[in-house]
Amino acid sequence: MLGLDISSSSVKLVQLGQDRAGQFTLERGGIEPFERGWVGDGNIEKFDEVVGATRRLISRCGSKTKDVTMALPTSVVISKKIILPEGLSEREMEVQVESEANQYIPFSLDEVSLDFCVIGPSAVSAGDVEVMIAASRKEKVEDRQGLAEAVGLRLVAVDVESYASRLAAERVIKRLPGGGVDAVVALFEIGAATSAMQVLRNGELVYERDQVFGGAQLTQMLVRQYGFTLEEAETKKCAGELPEDYGMAVRQPFVESLAQELERALKFFFTSTPHNRVDYVFLAGGAANVAGLAEAVTRHTSFPCQVVNPFDGMDIGPGVRENKVLRAAPSYLTACGLAMRRFLR
Repeated sequence: MLGLDISSSSVKLVQLGQDRAGQFTLERGGIEPFERGWVGDGNIEKFDEVVGATRRLISRCGSKTKDVTMALPTSVVISKKIILPEGLSEREMEVQVESEANQYIPFSLDEVSLDFCVIGPSAVSAGDVEVMIAASRKEKVEDRQGLAEAVGLRLVAVDVESYASRLAAERVIKRLPGGGVDAVVALFEIGAATSAMQVLRNGELVYERDQVFGGAQLTQMLVRQYGFTLEEAETKKCAGELPEDYGMAVRQPFVESLAQELERALKFFFTSTPHNRVDYVFLAGGAANVAGLAEAVTRHTSFPCQVVNPFDGMDIGPGVRENKVLRAAPSYLTACGLAMRRFLR
């Protein structure tokens, strides 16, 4: 099954295999950039252009797989944990979920796609189970369905971006010393305009918040410094074709500014929760690989920081352009989590 991640700047594809021992193999991977305005706030604004880019990506990667998992932005999904009695039949649980959902969803259930899953026994109510409800407007799901059909794929599941990235991050956390047990990890996915912060501990989400900063600031700095158009700046940034003074004049100020934003986000987390430290800071997303960023975050926060590679410890298949994919590995976190869904059934 493919994991296909649609963001405002690109479409990312990941295809995984797994052997009987549970070892993953990265079988296919690639990114196709979008032009500005094709996707905005999770909405596909230029459908034909996004379809064309997705087709090019699938063709270039050489994938023959038809089943795909895609995701919706966290901002368009309403999620809520509820407690239900243990032992309900599936139909009884559906009725209970719909009844509970009416309290939290501000529009008619006829207008939404609603799903739920049992998380496990309740920690606070003996004989009950925790159930996660997720709901989104039907047109949001239909956008993904239409895109999948237009490129010849079968959409078998729609996830939430933050859930998918968390799934991939948990695999990396388990590779930390001690298996990552009891480690408090702050995961920052640095997007173009916004960055998503999730704090994780033992597989549980402790805290999440979106921050209004991202990699687009670097592009804007290039425009101001060198007089590029936005398109030229983005192209040159991705190709590494930048003036000799780029490091000092643009990259270093950007890195310092971004590190300060991450520091402020952590401080807000500490003032909003009982926590006063994290054990690790993880960086993902397109800007995570900017030279010097992880070191600057460690310097500003005093917490160890690392750039996330969701393919760490995986075998790499012959169909993967290894150097190119691994250079952009932090950008594939969500797509990797989507591809992993196949193995959790």
